Order: sequence, then structure tokens, then C-alpha cells
Amino acid sequence: MDPNCIFCKINVGEIPGDFVYRDSDTFVIRDIAPKAPVHLLVIPTVHVERIAEFCCEDFSIVSAMFRAAKEAVQIEGIAERGYRLIINQGEEGGQEVPHLHMHVLGGMHLRAMGMG
Repeated sequence: MDPNCIFCKINVGEIPGDFVYRDSDTFVIRDIAPKAPVHLLVIPTVHVERIAEFCCEDFSIVSAMFRAAKEAVQIEGIAERGYRLIINQGEEGGQEVPHLHMHVLGGMHLRAMGMG
């Protein structure tokens, strides 16, 4: 845990979060500034900032994140209609919180992704 990380603080209950799903490896919360009717954040419980920091054994974190996303989209009722998964990495990639997380966007028809 990083004591300065907002996601770590949410994980341990120091800051409230709107939880959708939780297991021993991950938790899923609703985004506080949603970009779609359903906008979730899938977050590993272990603090890691970027995939570039991973060692071989760390890739199980990504697998756990995808399992949690699968559960969360079923809970939210968007599994069959479709959704988008996004992992932003670094400043140019749009990562705002320095703790690895995946966005789940759904609940509407999402337009094609563009640049800029």
C-alpha cells in the first residue's frame, strides 16, 4: 500500500468508494466523474503504478483484473450489450492516478475511438 495513493486509501476504507465488486486481488468501484452511464474502475489491491514495472509473476494481476471486470459487467447488466475496457498508462496515455487500473465503459452505444 502506498499511503499517498487514493486507490490504496479506498481499498482499506480510509476514503469511501462506491463498490460494485471485491475479491482478494481486486476491487471495482464506480468512477466519480463518469464518461458513460456505466463507468467502473477495476483496481488491483496491490499498489503498482504501471505495467512497465511488472516482473514475470506480476502479470497475474492483469488476469485478476479481467476476472473482476467480467464479474462487474454481469452485476451491472451490460455483459451482453457490450462495453469498452481501457488501461491508460503514463502521462501521454492519460493516466491520472498513479495506480494501475482499468476503466469499464458501457450502458450506451460508444463511438469509435479517435486520437486527440
